[in-house]
Amino acid sequence: QVQLVESGGGQVQPGGSLRLSCKASGHTDSFYCMAWFRQTPGQEREAVARINTEGSTSYTQAMGDRGTISRDGAKNTAYLQLNNLKPEDTAMYFCAADAVLCFGTWEYEYWGQGTQVTVSS
Repeated sequence: QVQLVESGGGQVQPGGSLRLSCKASGHTDSFYCMAWFRQTPGQEREAVARINTEGSTSYTQAMGDRGTISRDGAKNTAYLQLNNLKPEDTAMYFCAADAVLCFGTWEYEYWGQGTQVTVSS
């Protein structure tokens, strides 16, 4: 059974940093694509960034240059480094993965349960 488990969220002051992790398990090979999304209550889920097994990445305007995605294939883990956090970055951050699709769509097959990021003073 495929599982994606996010971690690394928490409460941080404005201007602070966090590194989110997404550990994938239950899949025989590394997922071709891993991505990060975020969602606040009452709002639609918002894509943040994605990365494929070759290390190619793409980002949305959600965080500008304050978010950086990376992955460690040996650990089946994707990361999202969040810098210079702002109160408006407060959200549940979700990881997604897909064995086939990556660029050209944000509709992926597997999803984690999310990790909460709260930015406040």
